[in-house]
Amino acid sequence: MIVQDMLSKKALLALTVGFVSGFSVVVAQISLATLVFSGPLAPYSSQGIGLVLFGTFAGSLVIAIKSTFTGAVACPPVPTMVVLAAVGGAIAAQGDALFATMVAAIVVCTLALALVAFLIGRFRLANLLRFIPYPVSAGFVAGTGGVACVVALSLVGITFDRQGLIAALEPQVAAAWGTGVAYGVGLYLAAKRWNSFLLLPVSFPGVAVACHLGLAWLGVSAEEAAAAGFLFGGVSEGWLWPAFGTGDIALVDWGALAGQIPNMLTLVLIALLCIVMYVGGLEVAAKRELDWNREFRAVGVGGLFAALGGGPASIIMVPTCMRNLMFGVDTRFTGVVAALVIGSPLLLGGTVLELVPVPLMAGVLIFTGINLIEEWLVKVRRRVPRADYAIIVAMFATIMVFGFFEGVGVGVTVTVALFVVRLSRVDLVASRYTARERRSQRLRPIPDRAVLQLRGERAHAYQLRGYVFFGSAYPLADRLTESLRGDPPPVCILLDFAAVSGYDFSSVNALCRFIDAAAAAGTRVVLSAPPAQLGSELRRNLPAAVVDGISFERDADAGLERCEDILLDDHRSGSGDASPADLLERVAAAVERDLDRQVLFEELVEALADWLDVRDYQPGDVIAGEDASAGFLFMTGGRASIYGDAGNLIRQVAAGDVIEAGALSAGRSSKVVADRPCRTALLTTAALRLLEANDSALALRVYRHLVGAGATQASDAAQDDNLEAREQA
Repeated sequence: MIVQDMLSKKALLALTVGFVSGFSVVVAQISLATLVFSGPLAPYSSQGIGLVLFGTFAGSLVIAIKSTFTGAVACPPVPTMVVLAAVGGAIAAQGDALFATMVAAIVVCTLALALVAFLIGRFRLANLLRFIPYPVSAGFVAGTGGVACVVALSLVGITFDRQGLIAALEPQVAAAWGTGVAYGVGLYLAAKRWNSFLLLPVSFPGVAVACHLGLAWLGVSAEEAAAAGFLFGGVSEGWLWPAFGTGDIALVDWGALAGQIPNMLTLVLIALLCIVMYVGGLEVAAKRELDWNREFRAVGVGGLFAALGGGPASIIMVPTCMRNLMFGVDTRFTGVVAALVIGSPLLLGGTVLELVPVPLMAGVLIFTGINLIEEWLVKVRRRVPRADYAIIVAMFATIMVFGFFEGVGVGVTVTVALFVVRLSRVDLVASRYTARERRSQRLRPIPDRAVLQLRGERAHAYQLRGYVFFGSAYPLADRLTESLRGDPPPVCILLDFAAVSGYDFSSVNALCRFIDAAAAAGTRVVLSAPPAQLGSELRRNLPAAVVDGISFERDADAGLERCEDILLDDHRSGSGDASPADLLERVAAAVERDLDRQVLFEELVEALADWLDVRDYQPGDVIAGEDASAGFLFMTGGRASIYGDAGNLIRQVAAGDVIEAGALSAGRSSKVVADRPCRTALLTTAALRLLEANDSALALRVYRHLVGAGATQASDAAQDDNLEAREQA
């Protein structure tokens, strides 16, 4: 594949873009290496640059070959390098032991990240890391930009204390930080105007030459410039890499290294965060889907090779990858060329670094930091809600004052707290109804229907949804407990858990509190479709007598049926609040309507006697199922139940009802089972067609009855409502 790219027409353009990308990475990584190996580690800056460039070369080469994004260019991200700088500044060692311990810290961090990243990719766990809250990611990147600016200023002699600020006014120090700030801000302003990928690789050597000409014009020697911190000084002759040998292992201060374990764990976490953000950002920017697990494996393999040379791990970078797309050379050859350019300074020796002005390195860091702050602290304000933006600002301030570990901790804590608050505001109750507003599919006698119409308001049903946790369970329990104080109080309460995705123990405790209150008030509790473990947890936390009063039902219809039974039993026990006159009026009206329909139905069946296939069934017999013939089943006696494929009750039918047999054969319901001795009369589709041809008047009567049967239930409910309205008037 790479050979084909080398021989293609795009080879020359790929070489050019790869060279520019590689050189840009070299400049940026030398600046970051100078950041890491600063302060007490400054005498080892050339060796540190060699380590960083080797790690960048190894990681970028592996990722260019293995990434799902062709033409990928990778390097150690700024956040991890900033954390490495914090590790280097906190190691309690001196001299060569300090450098050896720092190298050991880099190797341990790189190996740890390589192992974790490879295992994530190997076991396809990348999706578990994709759900990092956006405010945490944005606050982390913004904080990285702020730290990069602060560290860049420290490279040119500015420290944020009284003595440091006074020293910053000295001519030599002012010249150093003035040059660095001017170059960084100039890069930023130029990029805002021209946005050219050639800006950094062209300006950096040009400004470096101008700095050397200025030093020569002022008569400042290289030694004097190095002493003033304007140039690298004390850089050893020879290769930049290898910077250490196996004998240096004996110099490692393992105690000091162990003291940095929290910072090193933070670095691994931050690196994983960077992988998620950069790979996700590249997907969005490139408008293509990447294999996240393969990207993690590539980081792992690249980190392993980088660790062998003492370098940090590399991660795919969005700007350099997008540059390849802009010029249409997103081939693996471009990434390989960039990796070779990154590795080329390792062959030039350390003396070449003496030509690099330190303020320019600081300027590159300032340029990077300003861009990160602008994108993730300023511009993001227009894209996120105020609460999320407050998290970003809080993280930025915490990182700047205390550090990355504390900043990430604050961001995650505040985000989780905000999530809990927002989730607790989501109403767990998807819908609420009573046994008067909705009835079960069970077919009941007319007197029972009248009782339910009158007393249905005393059976409350709540359809719950989502995840039930401590933030939402207690408000729900308070709401249910408050309903027990109604006048009159509910006879039973149904809680439907069918749409509940999960719960925590706090919600169990809240539910137990409500059930205790319901038992004390004499209200029965019915739970439909409860989670598998809920019953056992209630039994462990409630008295046996209270648990025995809870009804557990398979679905909402069965639960509603159980509530209806409780209401009817309560009425029969003599504690009902419906007057005999009310019931008599309702029963009389319903019986009259039912008798009228039954007379018309019997007359129709008698007229159709020659067209019907009459059959008798015993209780438990399957009346119709998947092999049902097309047509209509007229129930002429008994009662039967229609069940769905899942075994749930769809509805019950009795004498006078009609079942569409074709619906059963089409799979819309599973079967019809006789509850009592039944008699049916089947009018097949073929018989109906013959009836239309021979007796159109009788066929019209059949169609009228079929239409009227479908509207019967709605008509009954409407008439009950009208009766209720007349009573209230």
